[in-house]
Amino acid sequence: MSSSDCSMLSLQPEPGGLLNLMELSRDCHRCEVQDDNSAQQRGLGLGNYLPRHRSRRGRCGRLLYLRSSQEDLASVPCLGAFSLGRMDLPQLLRLLLTACVFGLTQTVNPFVGQQTPPDPCYDENGAPRRCIPEFVNAAFGKEVQASSTCGKPPTRHCNASDPRKAHPPSYLTDLNTAANMTCWRSEMLHHSPQNITLTLSLGKKFEVVYVSLQFCSPRPESTAIFKSMDYGKTWVPYQYYSSQCRKIYGKPNKATVTKQNEQEALCTDGQTDLYPLTGGLIAFSTLDGRPSAQDFDNSPVLQDWVTATDIRVIFSRPHVFRDKGGRDNDEEDGGTSSSPYYYAVGELQVGGRCKCNGHASRCVKDKEDKLVCDCKHNTEGPECDRCKPFHYDRPWQRANTREANECLACNCNLHARRCRFNMELYKLSGRKSGGVCLNCRHNTAGRHCHYCKEGFYRDLSKSITDRKACKACDCHPVGAAGKTCNQTTGQCPCKDGVTGLTCNRCAKGYQQSRSPVAPCIKIPAINPTSMVTSTEEPADCDSYCKPAKGNYKINLKKYCKKDYVVQVNVLEMETVANWAKFTINILSVYKCRDERVKRGDNFLWIHMKDLACKCPKIQISKKYLVMGISENSTDRPGLMADKNSLVIQWRDAWTRRLRKLQRREKKGKCVKP
Repeated sequence: MSSSDCSMLSLQPEPGGLLNLMELSRDCHRCEVQDDNSAQQRGLGLGNYLPRHRSRRGRCGRLLYLRSSQEDLASVPCLGAFSLGRMDLPQLLRLLLTACVFGLTQTVNPFVGQQTPPDPCYDENGAPRRCIPEFVNAAFGKEVQASSTCGKPPTRHCNASDPRKAHPPSYLTDLNTAANMTCWRSEMLHHSPQNITLTLSLGKKFEVVYVSLQFCSPRPESTAIFKSMDYGKTWVPYQYYSSQCRKIYGKPNKATVTKQNEQEALCTDGQTDLYPLTGGLIAFSTLDGRPSAQDFDNSPVLQDWVTATDIRVIFSRPHVFRDKGGRDNDEEDGGTSSSPYYYAVGELQVGGRCKCNGHASRCVKDKEDKLVCDCKHNTEGPECDRCKPFHYDRPWQRANTREANECLACNCNLHARRCRFNMELYKLSGRKSGGVCLNCRHNTAGRHCHYCKEGFYRDLSKSITDRKACKACDCHPVGAAGKTCNQTTGQCPCKDGVTGLTCNRCAKGYQQSRSPVAPCIKIPAINPTSMVTSTEEPADCDSYCKPAKGNYKINLKKYCKKDYVVQVNVLEMETVANWAKFTINILSVYKCRDERVKRGDNFLWIHMKDLACKCPKIQISKKYLVMGISENSTDRPGLMADKNSLVIQWRDAWTRRLRKLQRREKKGKCVKP
């Protein structure tokens, strides 16, 4: 229903008649107030008389009267349990319009069929929309704490032990009818002023539209209404009523309301008259005259203003009867009255809705018998005031007539159960997404668990939401240069000469070695089993050097002359200018004067002429004992061997002999060359 629909509310009194709210259509499309002489004859106030049912186009709801049942109250969605009493026409209009506008949920077309969706929080297409609980009298059946109640000790008119003469606080919120008007009464008071307090706990946060009291005694001259938002821990003034606002409450009478002070309590001398002596009404509308009321959805100030968990009413000052000379006894005796007085109230009503921030259409009792919202839109909490776990893709917001502002689940591609909200990412996305997934499972990673973690790659044959969307790289521990692989293809980074998706075999032109550093070595151009030499032997080899015969006796003298003595495994060879560069793996070090000679992979340099003349003679994939002189060269890092070096094929029997020579050297037995 739009605000224009509610503006069609009309009050039509007949001349000389008593105003009575006669009927309301269910969608508040039109409200009527008509004359009823029988009510006037019975002396009942407005709303005390229930006239006959009457239909307008078959759409009129139940008739509204002051003491109606909860079922009757719920049937009028605009006003709920609205208590009217005797009020002037402008005041009645304002109160009705305020309640109606505040209760808007969504546009209702009176000419469309009455079929409603199963869940008011979702439209016929399943899309979320703003929904609010029904308008109710939140005070009905609730316990009221009164600071003073008659009957203890009993008097002639009040006896707490006699149900016929008792006037307990429970009568303030019970079910009243015109034929059975029950009233709470205070003790007889003899000194004025004397505060009497009524405290009502709503049990939950409500968005209050009005607070009304119907009196069985004359209305107080000064009344204050307070509210609490924290279940009675702190109290905030809501409204003041007094014929002397400045004197009693320090407030100006009927102050102008602006956007700067619309959240402040005001004071008015209205509804403070002595008459009628019974049946008088005090009705406070929380939004009446507030500038932002027409834009309530966008006014956090007023949303906070109407929120309450408890209501407290304080009767501060009774009316003082004037003596025959017209003098005010209260002014004459300095604020006291010798005449005893009491306060009596028949009905305390708090009209409003269970506060659910637009994310629930009803409130229910939880396991602890506490009233909570039946939250929708992926929200939770007593007031649907936070997002459910895992629904943090955007910040929680109150629903309004334009947007449901439902909480959205984080996009984790079914690989995470927890997430958090990041405001910076939310702003960078244009306020669309701010969720960050936590503890991604199934070998995934990233803000949305949208790629595979290190050591895994995407299986493109499966959806990203599949539990097996990421496959292990399984990179070979020796052939691969690392454990990570290409996220798309799964190709592992291979070492030189190694190939395959997982780097598990040697490439063409390479052969496997025994080195974990270079597992695949290039196959030489010559036969690997033949001697490494040039194709043409120089003519002067006989005069240049004498090839090794293969039979050498290793003695201390030869051992001491050399700078290094090592056992090596020849892995591969390549030609660099006039040099043959052998990749070797040093298996054992028996002597070294150079700190660079250590176990592991290294290089052995031999001049091509020496190699061609077989001085020394060396073959690939064989082990040798190498004894030589160290030469420092920046161009050729590693060991050097020449025609004077000893390079002979390794024999295991030499190990014991070399260890013995090593010990003798340490004892200083070596002869200086």
